[in-house]
Amino acid sequence: MYNNRELVPESPAHLQFWQQASRRVLAQRNRPRLEMAYGHGEHENLDIYPVSEKTPMAKGTKRPVLVFIHGGYWRSLYKEDHAFLVPAWTDLGVVSVVLNYALCPSVSMKHIVMQMANAMSWIYQHIEHFGGDRSNIHVVGHSAGGHLAAMMLTARWRELGAHWGVEMPSSFIQSALSISGLHELESIRRTPFLNDTLGMSAKEALALSPAYMPAPAHARLVSVVGSLESEEFKRQCHLIQSSWGKHIVPVSEEIKGLQHFSILESFLDPHSRLMQLLKLNMKISPAH
Repeated sequence: MYNNRELVPESPAHLQFWQQASRRVLAQRNRPRLEMAYGHGEHENLDIYPVSEKTPMAKGTKRPVLVFIHGGYWRSLYKEDHAFLVPAWTDLGVVSVVLNYALCPSVSMKHIVMQMANAMSWIYQHIEHFGGDRSNIHVVGHSAGGHLAAMMLTARWRELGAHWGVEMPSSFIQSALSISGLHELESIRRTPFLNDTLGMSAKEALALSPAYMPAPAHARLVSVVGSLESEEFKRQCHLIQSSWGKHIVPVSEEIKGLQHFSILESFLDPHSRLMQLLKLNMKISPAH
């Protein structure tokens, strides 16, 4: 139930589309991409896409920030493979940031989580230099990225900032959207074709499961999954709501007619349910 490439026979075509469409976006000279390092380790970099000129605002106005964390079971894919999503987001008038992270088995799961925390801290400290509003940051993640997005809501930012020597608020992420996210990892640990690469112990799987952590106090999470996905992915979707409560996770929804790959591609339809939920989370006008 976790092998999406087997569950979706056309998965190679989806991945090929992502790569080809992303190459076209990256080649567009009128869509600048700023690659920045958020750390000094392996793959500790991110891409910033400034806002689209189609949505002018008053000079000096800061834009909402959408941070995307890709999937790939923490062991494959890169930020460049997901550039195809950026035009749909920047046309909303937001600053888009797509994160990279090191991949298992060269690093541990805990290492990846800490990389994402470091990236979010970097964004909080620097995004206003790129037109973003650091008081209006939202995280979106797909699959393994959904897990990492949820984990970012649980971080103790003030303590992390003190450890890093920077001043951080106790909370600054306004919302997260977990798309086909994995919210408990014991099931992943018990899936041999995955944990043979990830190498999680039972203790690590428990420590890195957002569904078993206290609910964040000052953020909201929307959890969605495709109606054509496996029963395990559906269970993972609804688990985070039952764990954190509807006041933190107001939406836990199976989107009709979509599987693990097509659900992400539905961002390309401005009228899709996924885009509606993104606008709801980011408090963007539905008519935008």
